[in-house]
Amino acid sequence: MQHIGAHSQSAYRVRMEWGATGAAAMAEGADVAVVVDVLSFTTTLSVAVERGMTVYPFRWKDERAAAYAAERDAVLATGRSARGGVSLSPVSVRAAAGVERLVLPSPNGSSIAFGLAEAGVRVVGASLRNASAVARWLPDGATVAVVAAGERWPDGTLRPAVEDLWGAGAVIAALAGLGASGLSPEARVAEQAFRAVEPRLAEELPDCASGRELVEMGFAGDVEVAAGLDASDVVPLLVGEAFVAAGCRPRPA
Repeated sequence: MQHIGAHSQSAYRVRMEWGATGAAAMAEGADVAVVVDVLSFTTTLSVAVERGMTVYPFRWKDERAAAYAAERDAVLATGRSARGGVSLSPVSVRAAAGVERLVLPSPNGSSIAFGLAEAGVRVVGASLRNASAVARWLPDGATVAVVAAGERWPDGTLRPAVEDLWGAGAVIAALAGLGASGLSPEARVAEQAFRAVEPRLAEELPDCASGRELVEMGFAGDVEVAAGLDASDVVPLLVGEAFVAAGCRPRPA
């Protein structure tokens, strides 16, 4: 059996791991956690918060989500397959009008974010769109746990997703550019992966497995939005049960 303490990366100020289990391993001693789910939870989150929405992430994509949204007088984002209204698609959120509160079901990204918050860690959402903004916002000297969410295989096991490695690496590279030190070997691998792909990011993102899947489903626009490196200066911060722009308070229901 693995000893979790050996996987906490506690000797380092900037850490990186995968999924909910990796997040839990790094939580102890971390000041801030950065959750990265490029295609598409944190990309959609950044677009929504950029537009002034309060975003309620939710762990389940079933009838519980509708009740949760109704209790908060919020719009429930549907799955992409609904092909109408507001969904997990960042293009749909960008086009939405009159939405102040949005429930965003995401079993993966939401579970990671809430698990970290329950462990007493401040949580922000990062994507390629706001990687540098997140790095600038992080307090000097803070211990930072960067979590690449990854995807799930049909049997429920974690599928490390290269787009999340790049997104995590973009945040870490920006931190390094600001003078951060104490990067774990795992963090340095993510940083170097991002630096290697950065010149070709717009071509590589739609060509990776997750990108191809979305393009084949007819959502090439979502991949294009996700590839907009540093297009946003907004930092979504989890405050209670909702993400808001850092420095803002959640809108009352």
